[in-house]
Amino acid sequence: MDPTPTPSTDTPDEGVPTVKQLLRWSEALAGIARTGLGFTESLYEQERFEEVLHVAADIRAAIDGNAGAEDVDGVVHDWLETVGKGVPGYVTPKVAVGAAVGNDKGEILLVQRADSGIWLYPTGWADVGYSAPEVVVKEVLEETGIEVEVVRLIAVLDGLRVGMSRIPLYSLVFQCRPVGGELKAHPLECADVGWFPLDHLPFPLAGAERWGEHVFAALRGEPIEVLYDSVRSPVWRGDPDKV
Repeated sequence: MDPTPTPSTDTPDEGVPTVKQLLRWSEALAGIARTGLGFTESLYEQERFEEVLHVAADIRAAIDGNAGAEDVDGVVHDWLETVGKGVPGYVTPKVAVGAAVGNDKGEILLVQRADSGIWLYPTGWADVGYSAPEVVVKEVLEETGIEVEVVRLIAVLDGLRVGMSRIPLYSLVFQCRPVGGELKAHPLECADVGWFPLDHLPFPLAGAERWGEHVFAALRGEPIEVLYDSVRSPVWRGDPDKV
């Protein structure tokens, strides 16, 4: 199953939280509450953590335009279903891997999601039992029909911050080179697939303003450092678009 990219539509006004910020705050509150439920044995604390979940769900419902009690209760129910006990219940971001595949023409391999119509480099969840590079090779072949070899890690990105996802995830992006196969979109996951130059990228393309120049520099063989998100100050009220 692949993470669903979501392009950012924020148009921030000074002093007004953006949708991206509200989503992150909602998910952070829900994560704290679910982790607390996984460790506490106190009935009092359980009630308080469940109340925090309802606050987080209210924020999420307001973002989505679904402010009804049933919508809020549904979100809370889904979150409660994920609560575990002890360390297995500690809520952390999911991990996804992505592949920046370049060809001899200086083009990048992109796929269009069948469910949303959004374009992005091939990406997928980090499956248990596979190393991150092994998942990359598997996902590119499944989604595009192209066989690749992994060259290097070029980015570690917060999916919520970049606007690539509506759930907490870290995306590990690897530069890859094609070594075989034939271009063919996955019949269920992808509506289209293709090679694109930097000056003719498809729309909508998730998070390209963050990773585009960096990825193409990597594909040109430039000696780049790994791209990662900067530390905001303060973390919760710092500039949401600062990189």
